[in-house]
Amino acid sequence: MEKNIARLRRAKSTRAHIRKLGAARLSVLRTGQHLYAQVFTADGSRVLASASTLEASIKEGLSNGKNKDAAAKVGRVIAEKAKAAGVESVAFDRSGYRFHGRIKALADAAREAGLQF
Repeated sequence: MEKNIARLRRAKSTRAHIRKLGAARLSVLRTGQHLYAQVFTADGSRVLASASTLEASIKEGLSNGKNKDAAAKVGRVIAEKAKAAGVESVAFDRSGYRFHGRIKALADAAREAGLQF
């Protein structure tokens, strides 16, 4: 439990900094089985786009939703949905997770799909 408390403390600090920037926020949630991503407005009041490994379009061709390939697919889809909603630039909120593995794969794929961080 202490590990999760430390992660949430780091996430709180990051979100406070992003709030000062006044940019739209790409937030990521990583669980043991799935990966979720959401783009929020600058004030955090509305969700502009969302994607996860639970969506049928993302599940196609994947053996499971907990690897880097699935994360990259979620990153591409969230970037496309965000651009369709009129968001070109976001601040990346990694929710206190280390920037490696699935989190890095999602961020890199979103950048390649045209989303500016």
